[in-house]
Amino acid sequence: MRKILEDLYFGNIVPYEKRITADSELRHLVKRAADCETRLAEQVNDAEKQILDTLISTQHEIDSTMAREYFILGFRLGVRLMTECMDEDDGELIDRR
Repeated sequence: MRKILEDLYFGNIVPYEKRITADSELRHLVKRAADCETRLAEQVNDAEKQILDTLISTQHEIDSTMAREYFILGFRLGVRLMTECMDEDDGELIDRR
């Protein structure tokens, strides 16, 4: 346990730096989105390209914010589960040790 706490303290735990696995469904979806973005950017004028860039940038910000919020919610749920596991209340059962 101490090793994990030390890694966290020193910033060695960085879950968002993971890479996408080659040939995964996610890799194909990211490529498809990038291809669509490229094709669309080629078909619009400069003013429309600026709007497209703003839309894409804003969507990235939304995705990043949602990922952070889901991470926090999941972490909190994990801590709640661990806390409940430590509770000695076994409901209607009695431990006869």
